[in-house]
Amino acid sequence: MPFVPDLASGPVVIAIDPHKASWTAVAVDTRLQPVASIRVPVNRDGYRQLWRFARRWPEASWAIEGAAGLGAPLTTRLAADGVQAVNVPAKLARRVRSLSTGHGRKTDEADALSVGTAALTATRLNATVIDEALAALRAVTEHRDDLVRTRTQTVKRVHVLLAQLIPSGLPRKLTAETAAAALRTIRPRTLLARTLRRLAVELLTDLRRLDRRITEATATLSAAVTASGTTLTQLHGVGDVMAAKILAQTGSVSRFRSESAFASFCGVAPIEVSSGDVQRHRLSRAGDRQLNYALHVMAMTQTQRPTSGRDYQRKRAARKTHREAMRCLKRRLADVIFRTMLKDTETSLLPTP
Repeated sequence: MPFVPDLASGPVVIAIDPHKASWTAVAVDTRLQPVASIRVPVNRDGYRQLWRFARRWPEASWAIEGAAGLGAPLTTRLAADGVQAVNVPAKLARRVRSLSTGHGRKTDEADALSVGTAALTATRLNATVIDEALAALRAVTEHRDDLVRTRTQTVKRVHVLLAQLIPSGLPRKLTAETAAAALRTIRPRTLLARTLRRLAVELLTDLRRLDRRITEATATLSAAVTASGTTLTQLHGVGDVMAAKILAQTGSVSRFRSESAFASFCGVAPIEVSSGDVQRHRLSRAGDRQLNYALHVMAMTQTQRPTSGRDYQRKRAARKTHREAMRCLKRRLADVIFRTMLKDTETSLLPTP
């Protein structure tokens, strides 16, 4: 049921609830009340309808839920027309909707209204700018991760087949060459053995193709990291692949107001859960999981070298558990990454002599 048009009392926010096939927009005024709404398809005609709808409020600002995700196509089109939209995280919009009146009813219009309410009341919301270079880097990084996962599944299936053809099986770190050498020694005589060998050969072909594609994706990431001029690769435990993941997931490091804010974004900042005289903290379950993973890999590498990993050894010597010591080390490494990226940004802004 569309909202009944009304006169807005002051500035208006055009709040968008994006989907794959539609955009639902609600104009929200400073009273946090809906003024008008429209639902349009995700295409050129739909964008024109949305633009005509917004022209009723020349001074209106825009807010999009997930502006870098499902809302990215709309964000890009608005940026091309000189309009910068505020990004409203889906989690924030969901909280606003759950705390509002209406008995938890969920419709596209209600979702868009929650987006507008959040944009008008929340602080520190960022305007989203789609950086094509970072978006491309993120796409290649995610593509490589998918390839690696598929390769892992393929290797497991090859192991299962070879374990039935070879009594002792093969070592865990299986490569295409090792599997091919083993298959050449097998001369099956029964129907089952011939079928298993044929399936293993087909999987081996898939494995070699995946290896080639992973190598190509890795080369693409290495070239992108080199072109970025980042010094993250000078840190222990950060290679080209991890540097690409950190750059892609972080975006512009200047959007974080402090090292603590970046650590919170990575999910390595402890959360205070004190009550009364009891003062305690717990591990954050939020944050970007990809960045958290990159910090974990970096921390595991540094524990084996005379670097910041010595902090881990000191924590262990102080009777901290492995997980507690790793949390402390990952928090410290988040600060190191933040300072490194901030320094890279400042250096790139310096005028060349």
